[in-house]
Amino acid sequence: MSKITTELLLERAVPRSTRLRKIETLNLSKLQLKTGDLDPRLFSRLRHLQKLDLSDNLLDKFPNSLTLPDLRVLNCNNNQLEDVTALKQFPLLEELTYENNVYLTLNDDYKVMFLLQNLRLLNGKDITKLANHVRRVNSRKLTSKVTAHWEKFFRDQLPEKYTAEQVKSIKKKFLKSVQTNVVYGPSSLSEFTRWRVKMIAEEFLSYSLGLELNTDAETEEKMDENEEESAESPKEAAEDVAPVFYIYDPVVMVTPRKRKRNHSKSGSGNKRSKSQANTKKEEDVSAEPLHFLQCHSKGNSREDFKTQLWSCVFEPLLDCGARKDPIVSSSRTVATCGGESVCLIDCETGMVLKKYKVATEEFFSVAWTTLPMVISDSRKKSHNILAAAGRRGIVKLIHVAADFCYGEIKAHKKPIATVCFSPTRETHLFTASYDKRIALWDIGIPDCDYNFKASQLLVLECFSVPLRIALVPTCPEQYLLAGCEEGCFTWNIKLEKEQKSRPFEVIFQFPDEEGEMTTSHRVDGLAFLNDDVVASKSSKPGCIYLWSWSRSFDTKGKGCQRTVSAVILAELEWSTTDLSYLTLSTCPAKAHVFCGDEKGSVWIYNLSNYTTAWSSAKGKRSDKRIPPTQILKWPELQANGEHLTEVFINNVITDPTFTYLVALTSVNITAIWKKS
Repeated sequence: MSKITTELLLERAVPRSTRLRKIETLNLSKLQLKTGDLDPRLFSRLRHLQKLDLSDNLLDKFPNSLTLPDLRVLNCNNNQLEDVTALKQFPLLEELTYENNVYLTLNDDYKVMFLLQNLRLLNGKDITKLANHVRRVNSRKLTSKVTAHWEKFFRDQLPEKYTAEQVKSIKKKFLKSVQTNVVYGPSSLSEFTRWRVKMIAEEFLSYSLGLELNTDAETEEKMDENEEESAESPKEAAEDVAPVFYIYDPVVMVTPRKRKRNHSKSGSGNKRSKSQANTKKEEDVSAEPLHFLQCHSKGNSREDFKTQLWSCVFEPLLDCGARKDPIVSSSRTVATCGGESVCLIDCETGMVLKKYKVATEEFFSVAWTTLPMVISDSRKKSHNILAAAGRRGIVKLIHVAADFCYGEIKAHKKPIATVCFSPTRETHLFTASYDKRIALWDIGIPDCDYNFKASQLLVLECFSVPLRIALVPTCPEQYLLAGCEEGCFTWNIKLEKEQKSRPFEVIFQFPDEEGEMTTSHRVDGLAFLNDDVVASKSSKPGCIYLWSWSRSFDTKGKGCQRTVSAVILAELEWSTTDLSYLTLSTCPAKAHVFCGDEKGSVWIYNLSNYTTAWSSAKGKRSDKRIPPTQILKWPELQANGEHLTEVFINNVITDPTFTYLVALTSVNITAIWKKS
């Protein structure tokens, strides 16, 4: 019996190799290998291995930690395999064969189709369509059946206040019952169905049964037009609609008992008459709280309510691939950062899909891009890449589907405040730093070995620290706008110009508290509402400005470093706090602006009735401040018997279709609402 050594691996490489990390194809067939011969410590050095032949051996299973992050083709024919679930450690696997393993059945085929999201060929057959059905339709049907089984037979068995023993008991009964009674598909797949049902049920329970968080949140409920008024006392009504909060490691989760609606500031809580129903009125958002998650804790501590969360951005959808969910019209996966970690969260389920940690880092910003990467046989496939940066001045580049941080760029010697990718050039990344510079990088496209070359294309000199940056939608390759500690600036970023280091081209003036125009103020919120309208704060407490980019920039007077007055279109009424770094965001498709405050509330502005007037070349400024359409109030949460107080909303965003709203806080809580 041959034992695996470094020398053997080098000899069996195709072609022969002198270093383990250079091996891409490896033939270990016909060596009488047993499971114990596959040494994870040795295999972990084969980081670029793409094809592995283990056929004609004596393997009964795979070790759980072989660490082959780039494995695409695996041959296990003629072994003694009894289980396939350990193959999930090879997420990029595209071709798999395990014929003549007498203990494996059709049920195992279905298991690997579910576990390996990139699998195309199984035992020589194209399984793409069947695998898509297993991963999506089958999973959706089973999830529906599992949830219905809980609601019908077990939900009422759980008391309002329950002990750990009660939870353990009902969990045991539910898992046994659901595996026995939930049936789907042919009987030949009953083992696979039970396996998936158990998996789905355990996930469901982990997000439904935790340690209870008490709440006294009394959220009034706005009634539907056809809803009858209740005769309940105010106390009874409040108890009926109050959400129940649960906490578990590592996240806190909210599960509302009854669908609620949040009021606009105008407090229009009464039913409308039929005549009023036909008048044009701004829509009430009716957002339902889904989850309150504590997933950025230092050292995974449940006691950490101090880590600040700073940046979040929704993952773009790919044309195809494992991460696309055809049920929804836009991505429901959001990347969040704060403290030492970056998390990927499914907004619908509240599940933390992935977590990336750097113990010595504090992450401030994340951004997505989609790159056409070479996967095998010179074929290209689009993959989402996440850039994350923070206090160390280093940009981490993460291939999310492969769970692999493939590189870093030492972009600045001081912390990076924010990053963003160009919408027109997928490899162009802007980094804004506390060194008072904004740099433009070409991060390149990694090859199949994750080799890449990054280069600096441009440096924009700032008078003060840049806090927020935005590319002008109508000319994203020519102008960049930045909100800084001491003003709002624009640079010409056109690469045809020879000058690599550039000063600003325009600085914008805004009214101060006395109404005087000034350039010296902190701009800690900046985003485009549409192709022309910019939302920014804060030169004056209690206000967010909406102003025209084109009409401001085209002000008479040419030359470098011009000072121009912003053409104000409107002011949005906002908190009077002088607290900085509570940033804003926009949803251009829905003409909405969002901004959190120092009390844990989210201010929502529906501006769809104003944008047409503003688009006119002679559009007049709105005379009065525009109040928020709605304010989402922070619920009263308790952790370890104490209220979470002084909650600041550092950042708030929505997905492009405004289905989900995500707010990041100063107390290590990620809050998710869903528009109902």
